[in-house]
Amino acid sequence: MSAPLVNLHEAVSVLDAVWADADDDDRLARADLMALNAAIGSARRALDALQARVAAGIAHESRAELGAESLAKQAGFRTPAALIAATTGVSTGDAARLVRVGEAVAPRVDLVGERMPAKYPAVEAALSAGEVGAAGAAVIVEFLDRARIGRDRDVVADVEARLAERAVGLSLDDVRRLVKRAEILLEQDKLEAREEERRASRSLTFFERDGMLHLSLVTDVESGTPIRTAIDGYVTAQFQARKDAEAAAVAARRADGGDTEADGSRAAGAAHPVGFTNADGSGVDEDRRTVAMMRADALTLFCGHVIGCDTSVPVAGATVIVRVNLDDLESGTGHGTIDGTDQPVSVAAIRRMAAAGGVIPCVLGSDGEILDLGRERRLFTKAQKLALIERDGGCARCGLPPHMTKVHHINWWKRDTGPTDLSNGVLLCESCHHRIHDNGWNIRIDNPPGNHTRTSDTTDTRRRQGTGVNVHAKVWFIPPAHIDPTRTPQLGGRARYDIAA
Repeated sequence: MSAPLVNLHEAVSVLDAVWADADDDDRLARADLMALNAAIGSARRALDALQARVAAGIAHESRAELGAESLAKQAGFRTPAALIAATTGVSTGDAARLVRVGEAVAPRVDLVGERMPAKYPAVEAALSAGEVGAAGAAVIVEFLDRARIGRDRDVVADVEARLAERAVGLSLDDVRRLVKRAEILLEQDKLEAREEERRASRSLTFFERDGMLHLSLVTDVESGTPIRTAIDGYVTAQFQARKDAEAAAVAARRADGGDTEADGSRAAGAAHPVGFTNADGSGVDEDRRTVAMMRADALTLFCGHVIGCDTSVPVAGATVIVRVNLDDLESGTGHGTIDGTDQPVSVAAIRRMAAAGGVIPCVLGSDGEILDLGRERRLFTKAQKLALIERDGGCARCGLPPHMTKVHHINWWKRDTGPTDLSNGVLLCESCHHRIHDNGWNIRIDNPPGNHTRTSDTTDTRRRQGTGVNVHAKVWFIPPAHIDPTRTPQLGGRARYDIAA
């Protein structure tokens, strides 16, 4: 029996066992739900592997040289993708991608009839083992088909093996990010030329219609990063102001002798604090703007500030940070990154941005070590957050961009007497922070071999010598037993998408 069939039978056995123990009202315990979800995922991936094989067979029996004897045409369809789409209920595009995956992982035969390995054996092994699904495999295969043109076979095979290994357990969106990183590594020699092409295509158009001004901006990442950073910073500041107003409203109600009565009655004419909400849900100063509205307001405010130049503009954490390796910076080769975007930038672009001002260049040594601070303070500094961004990339759990995260203690400050060191810090968004602390998750930081963090050194010593947490360290999230009885660590941070990590 083939591996996909074995995996499918095992997954169905789990489904049978869990459903057999379910209550009559079909209400399942959380542990059962987690087991079912895992079994359904395994079954889906096993079916994907089988379906890819069948799709490859249908495509082979429907090849153009068969003419009227084509299997798809005999079944009444113009292409094998149309046949598969009709019988499986997917789109023709998804069916075509399934055919490409099937053909890429199917055994081949040379001109003399000898059997050859699959076009992409590492992808085939991962698909057959149920480690990746057909959608993720399709993203990898499409990239490899582009990457193999004009490149050494061994280089492409190495990248394929890394992608197949790192794609295990990732969502489709994360597989796309992983492939993007691989594309950066393979095509960084063409990066500067492509930047010039994109920059030559930049445009800003606007027109009036129905009493509204419509703007359309298309620009390169280098030029657009300050725009997005400033606008996102304004939006963050508005959400913080909204949160502060809600806290002030709660405090005011308590000062008045308790929360609003159940019938919504209050003394007539009583003053409402900023953001106070009435019983009907309305508020005198309540901010009901959407994020899109806040972004529009930010652009209006910034342009007005430039014209008048006498207004304080509220921007929270609006700092553009570009990162580049020291060797690349000195040689002028390679590439760097800008926080908050997946698009790489050339060293030449980084030099231009640094010369223009308004950015923080983060230059890394080959050892990748960054600074520490001790337990002298509870809150992490801005410098520490910038250093942790290099390791975590944003929220180390869900991947939200850096400006939507805060540095949190792995070992809690009060409960565990945890230090405010980078070795004890991790970037998390507010939602992930609460889920991890409230649900009993643990976090572990693994430094690369040979990296030793000397937490007993003074702050000044560590600054001079550059000792501390390595930017290539890996952040692991360990689920509680009620979510995963085996408590298998889940990789987080930049290492999830770095095929070289």
